[in-house]
Amino acid sequence: MKNRVRLHFQAKPQTVRSIGWKWSLTLIFTLATAGCISISLFPVPQPLQEKTVQGTAAEKILMIDVSGIIAEKTGNGGGLGSPEDIVARVKEELTMAAEDGQIKALLLRINSPGGTVTASDVMYHELMAFKARRKIPIVAVIMDVGASGGYYVATAADRIVVHPTSVTGSVGVIMLRVNAEGLLQKIGVEASAIKSGAKKDIGSPFRPMNEEEREIFQTMINGFQARFLEVVTKSRSGLTPERLKLIADGRVLTGPQAEQLGLADQTGYLEDGITAAKKMAGVADARVIIYARPGAYKHNIYSSASGPSTLESLANLDVMGLVRGGTPQFLYLWMP
Repeated sequence: MKNRVRLHFQAKPQTVRSIGWKWSLTLIFTLATAGCISISLFPVPQPLQEKTVQGTAAEKILMIDVSGIIAEKTGNGGGLGSPEDIVARVKEELTMAAEDGQIKALLLRINSPGGTVTASDVMYHELMAFKARRKIPIVAVIMDVGASGGYYVATAADRIVVHPTSVTGSVGVIMLRVNAEGLLQKIGVEASAIKSGAKKDIGSPFRPMNEEEREIFQTMINGFQARFLEVVTKSRSGLTPERLKLIADGRVLTGPQAEQLGLADQTGYLEDGITAAKKMAGVADARVIIYARPGAYKHNIYSSASGPSTLESLANLDVMGLVRGGTPQFLYLWMP
């Protein structure tokens, strides 16, 4: 066969089940051995596509989901059913939005307890860069949870709307460290390190931390906390020093409490956020759009986010994964 035609089939798992495994395997074997057809049983990620979830107007408000743990995906994250890298997805959405002149405002739908210090800061940076480029308003609506890194990201918005039942705040930093020394002693294993300097293995999970090392980490944490407070004060210009000192202890707040303290502008619902975005954009009407992968069912403004929910994320939180197998990790994360 001189000119071979190469076809690529994608079949969802339920499709394969519906025609029966016996016939499925026969079909797969026959096509594979033919040498000119490749088959993918599970869909590969496709580029984002615009979907309208509310309204019919020509001008648009783009709604972006910030849901679950804010962290760059590491390890073998490409496996079946693994969630998207939230930082990469938001960047992809902002890149698309930057080229669409009909988008008049951005709406962040936040449902996150936070995540790593760097991933939270990168997302904040990307939002601020987008706002500087497009010069359109950003409204953040905090759903169930918008705490720590979730709130850090919300400060990139020009207006923050909180639900009456939202949990937010948790302005602070936490470092997770595992101490496995006692476990190793129980199983008769001893870990040792040959190092170039006394502090080279600082934070090691195989030995206790001394006071000098604790002070080093505390200084780093204080620096990350200072940056968090700087971001908050830059966004919330009316926040008094007394109120800032109050929230700096890392406490969580209800939505109404956050509004009272100046961390939010309004208590309301997602529709109120959309109304605020239209008003700030100076448009009488606008349709709400999202960017979603082909095949994703998104029917209205409450359609589920592309990533796991906050409760799912906390329930399935891989602590050892976050601390990278024992290495201390700095987090803007509310993790009771």
